Amino acid sequence: MAAQPKAETPQQYIEGLEEPRKSDVARLHAIITETVPELEPCMAGSMIGYGKFHYRYASGREGDACRIALSSNKNYISIYALAADEEGYVAERYRDRLPKASIGKSCVRFKRVSDLDEATLRDLLRETAAGNYGI
Repeated sequence: MAAQPKAETPQQYIEGLEEPRKSDVARLHAIITETVPELEPCMAGSMIGYGKFHYRYASGREGDACRIALSSNKNYISIYALAADEEGYVAERYRDRLPKASIGKSCVRFKRVSDLDEATLRDLLRETAAGNYGI
């Protein structure tokens, strides 16, 4: 399976995957674009990004990132949710609600889209889109 196809558009990225990953990533892309349509899809390196923004740290370091990103990796699919507040990272709040996923600070990893509760995923996406980057 091609884990991270070379692509210039999200559609090319999805089309470059093999089944069953292709269907899972296509379904996740649809869920993300339906749930947070204000976050425009784009390619962000070897991932599909949603909601590109520019950041600047107090140190002066700056760059571009996406509020949400979707990546097909060799052994799992990842959704990156770049949002945090005084309570911590948004993704970490969903550990109990997404028990089949491995969740780090901003990363939700899982094998199949069927491992996730769609309503909970949509809640995570909405909270991420409305949140801030950084603590």
